[in-house]
Amino acid sequence: MSTPRKSIPRDPENDYSPNAAAQRRAFLTEHTGADLTQVGSSSIDPEKLAGNIENFIGMAQVPIGISGPLLVHGEHAQGEFFVPLATTEGALVASYNRGMRVIHESGGAVVTVTADHMQRSPVFLFPSARQARDFGLWVNAKIDSIRQVAQATTRVGKLEAITQFAVGPLLYLRFDYTTGDAAGQNMVSKATLAACQWITQTHAEHPEFILSGNIDTDKKHSQINMMLGRGKRVIAEVTTPRAVLQQLLGVTPEKLFRARQISQAGAFLVGSANNGAHAANGLTALYLATGQDVANVSESHGGLLYSQLLESGDYYWSITLPSVIVATRGGGTALPTQHECLSLLDCVGDGKALKLAEIVGATVLAGEISLASAVIAGDWVSGHENLGRNR
Repeated sequence: MSTPRKSIPRDPENDYSPNAAAQRRAFLTEHTGADLTQVGSSSIDPEKLAGNIENFIGMAQVPIGISGPLLVHGEHAQGEFFVPLATTEGALVASYNRGMRVIHESGGAVVTVTADHMQRSPVFLFPSARQARDFGLWVNAKIDSIRQVAQATTRVGKLEAITQFAVGPLLYLRFDYTTGDAAGQNMVSKATLAACQWITQTHAEHPEFILSGNIDTDKKHSQINMMLGRGKRVIAEVTTPRAVLQQLLGVTPEKLFRARQISQAGAFLVGSANNGAHAANGLTALYLATGQDVANVSESHGGLLYSQLLESGDYYWSITLPSVIVATRGGGTALPTQHECLSLLDCVGDGKALKLAEIVGATVLAGEISLASAVIAGDWVSGHENLGRNR
């Protein structure tokens, strides 16, 4: 006979209250013996958390450090920014700070957003491949009506295109939307569901569909998103003078380029999602600080580092991030701590998501410059010994 399941306490009247959270902590302490004093220590009113979490018990208090100034020449982010990074990894903030100094001494990072789309990819099921193909032709003919139905569900979302991928008797449709300053996953799910229901009702065969056929690869890295993008495709670039590299990092452009060739081969050998050093570090720390959905790092960290040893003797770097998923509205961006960190960057609310994406790209580039140089100069391990967990 199985042991009766212990139900987590909930308050049907108001589950987002200090008392409801305290009851759950007491329940956990009773059943596990764990002391949750620090978990329960928070300046945030639980009433503000509805829509962000369930069964609330307290806060995960991750330290926030500041790095910068980061000099950015974007189309939306222009000037110097002090970047908040939430992490428990010693030496990380110092490393990004060092990379930002190199960028500053090199005249700043030029950052460009080349695409901005969020996807949902339903799949429609047919008895044969030919019927699926014919259905695709019908979708093309009805695109205006499908767009109208989808966009009726949202104030800001716009359906720009539907791409088709046939697999046997299945037809996968990749709906591409712009989503304003929201990350947009929920927005495009709602819009695409409405569109699919209309398609099923309207098409003569009333085909069955599944809302996600898994080629949108939500919260997963994928080659389709490296090629076609998901979220914002961001490119950050800088040319670092020889003198700056030698004075600040103790490396020469020649040594950097030689190591890049070796690193490139290694990334190819193992099938890495990113041929750079550690994009996920800066992304995760900045996402935590600014209230992004941290699981999106699984998509956002995919990247392509490209460099050139210039005839002048200087060194060109760029990092292309095809799937940067960030928001300045919705999700965790309105929570008090995260709101303050977004305020540091002047990235609160409407019209700021592209600006935040450009800051993200430049931050990742700073981390690439610092770590790549540290490995060559021999201060990668010593930096962690002095500042990190190994001290």
